[in-house]
Amino acid sequence: MQNKSCEMKFGRLSIVFFLVILINFSCKKDDGGGDITPIEIRDRTEQQIEDKAALMTYLNNHYYNYGELESNENPSLEDIDISPLDGDIPNPDQNKLLSDPDYGVETKIVDFADTEYEIYFLRLNQGGGADSPNFPDKVRVRYEGFLLDNSIFDSAVTPVDFDLVGDGVNTFGLIPGWRKVLPTFNTAESFVDGTDGTVDYMNHGLGVMFIPSGLAYFSSGTTGISAYTPIIFKFELLQTEVNDHDGDGVPSYLEDIDGDGELLDNTDNDFTSDRFGNTFPIYDYIDTDDDNDGVLTINEDIDGDGDPTNDIGANGIPKYLDATETESKI
Repeated sequence: MQNKSCEMKFGRLSIVFFLVILINFSCKKDDGGGDITPIEIRDRTEQQIEDKAALMTYLNNHYYNYGELESNENPSLEDIDISPLDGDIPNPDQNKLLSDPDYGVETKIVDFADTEYEIYFLRLNQGGGADSPNFPDKVRVRYEGFLLDNSIFDSAVTPVDFDLVGDGVNTFGLIPGWRKVLPTFNTAESFVDGTDGTVDYMNHGLGVMFIPSGLAYFSSGTTGISAYTPIIFKFELLQTEVNDHDGDGVPSYLEDIDGDGELLDNTDNDFTSDRFGNTFPIYDYIDTDDDNDGVLTINEDIDGDGDPTNDIGANGIPKYLDATETESKI
């Protein structure tokens, strides 16, 4: 990522379908005027059972062009062809069912919102780069999103940059499914600047993820996607960059103190407000004083090596996490 044309720029968090929508109601106008009809908040475990059944029905009744992708030296998301099954699979040496035990999807079990989820993904190319994103990192991707009826709701033909988690107050990054799947892939092995200003990526991560609604928009829905709808993304993982959201010298993925792959449950009980007056916790990954001891985390890097995590105090934990350790390097 030293090439200037491929430096990652992260001002483009405007794609609506990726934002986590926090308002759990819809507006319904009837003959008497505009009434707000609340959307029922379903039990997550029960909804996951329903979503799993819907996704498995899709996987058991669709196939993809395995042979063409396998023989392609640098396949792209446009090369992925998923087709509905109508009887037997045509040319079974070249086409494989999405649920095929040898050539089909992988299953990853994750915990989110106190619920166990199964998320499925098709690994078409691991990616030849040395890097894989951590769950809260920056990524450069191309994608195509579609529903179980195969209707496309959004896509990015040219590479776009995203923060997988956002800042926790004004932006909330991508839906959870992305940060559960992308870390299992690698970035592109190399890239070449084109004469037309474009960049060609070689041997990038390529896959398809099949996401239950609980790891997507759940009860909120968004434009083109109803509440409680499983969704699918074809994707290319091109580049990644480690995030340090608060610039305190601790990468954001290391601010996940409880190790559950989420950041919004790690805080030292500080609070802040947004421009609308709403109050939010200051999560550790956006907190410049992680232990609230009055000494900035970056100044608890006593040995000055740029890494506060290896400055261990008398209690056997890093000083930046111990409010009784108030030594500062300045």
